[in-house]
Amino acid sequence: MGILQDDVVIIRQPDKEGGPTVITVNCPDKTGLGCDLCRIILFFGLSIVRGDVSTDGKWCYIVLWVVGREKTRWSLLKKRLIGACPSFSYAFGIYYYRSELQQPPKPPDVFLLKFCCHDRRGLLHDVTEVLSLLCELELTIKKVKVSTTPDGKVMDLFFITDTRELLHTPKRRDDTIQQLTDTLKDALISIEIELVGPEIAACSQASSFLPTAITEDIFNLELPDPGRGGVFTSDSISIVMDNLLSPSHTLVQIMCQDHKGLYDIMRTLKDYNIQISYGRFMTKPRGKCELDLFIMQADGKKIVDSSKQKSLSARLRTELLRPLKVTVVSRGPDTELLVANPVELSDKGRPLVFHDITLALKMLGICIFSAEIGRHAIGDREWEVYRILLDEGEGSPLPRNKIEKGVWNMLMGWE
Repeated sequence: MGILQDDVVIIRQPDKEGGPTVITVNCPDKTGLGCDLCRIILFFGLSIVRGDVSTDGKWCYIVLWVVGREKTRWSLLKKRLIGACPSFSYAFGIYYYRSELQQPPKPPDVFLLKFCCHDRRGLLHDVTEVLSLLCELELTIKKVKVSTTPDGKVMDLFFITDTRELLHTPKRRDDTIQQLTDTLKDALISIEIELVGPEIAACSQASSFLPTAITEDIFNLELPDPGRGGVFTSDSISIVMDNLLSPSHTLVQIMCQDHKGLYDIMRTLKDYNIQISYGRFMTKPRGKCELDLFIMQADGKKIVDSSKQKSLSARLRTELLRPLKVTVVSRGPDTELLVANPVELSDKGRPLVFHDITLALKMLGICIFSAEIGRHAIGDREWEVYRILLDEGEGSPLPRNKIEKGVWNMLMGWE
């Protein structure tokens, strides 16, 4: 089956100011495609307000209505969405689906971005905003170590990969340094970007184990406490599975609070190797959303095993109640913010978490003394854990629940 290059992804701007942009994807189907597309859209700072999905098992047709930033680089977004679609071969202006097995891509090169700055309130957010929001940089943060020195300087170590795979070239490296310099201005003292060796690269991406005390702080509650970081209750989520309406599919109906579109649901279905044959998503007034999904297992059959239904329903409910863990704890005289999000089985983390954390703290007027990002094996899953040591300055510190709620609302897109 052939399709013109420009028809793989079509982006139509709104007819009226303030309306949603419509993204249409027409490509071969694969399990987890919806998750991959949602993740890219979330990375570009956009939220999905409506969606329709249909597939015949081989070819997929997806329409998404998105809202978000005014200065979205739509041409780059289109390129990234096309890249997430199953492989095509190209001839005479037409793409053809390539069904043969492909060699797995080699791991990307890891670079160390190192710079030293004069300390100032909100500086860490300024840096993260450059790395995550300026899409032309297309740098992915793998690990971070940020610390404040006694003489009033900030030392930042970012282990990053380059989506463009050009950071080894002088032009790409110099352009990146120039954009960071323009953002940090007089605060910048020095900046370097260097390729790290395979041993250091492996360490920057490897999972490790957290101390038991930190693990208990993050995971002591499976369900959120409405007075702390989470604001959902189990009553705010409804998940119903039905095998009577369709002879070949299980219908999953979900009603829940919206949080930046479909990503958490699509991520869960991808990890369970669930195929979506037809789906409809719609946001409702007062921040609610509804989904109807006709799904089947990898073997092409509906989910009739009650234990599998319960397992999937329980995981969906958990991910919708608390897609991220947010808590503030005391470390002696210090206050530490802990945020954790699960890593997809495909080894991808949630986009823009670090950016949203730092932006929320900046809006709350809280400085960051040090920060670390790392991947850790907790239970039977891998998590990205953000450890932020807070500098609350002089005066009365903010209540913990206010910090947690501010960070949580920013991560969920409610600010």
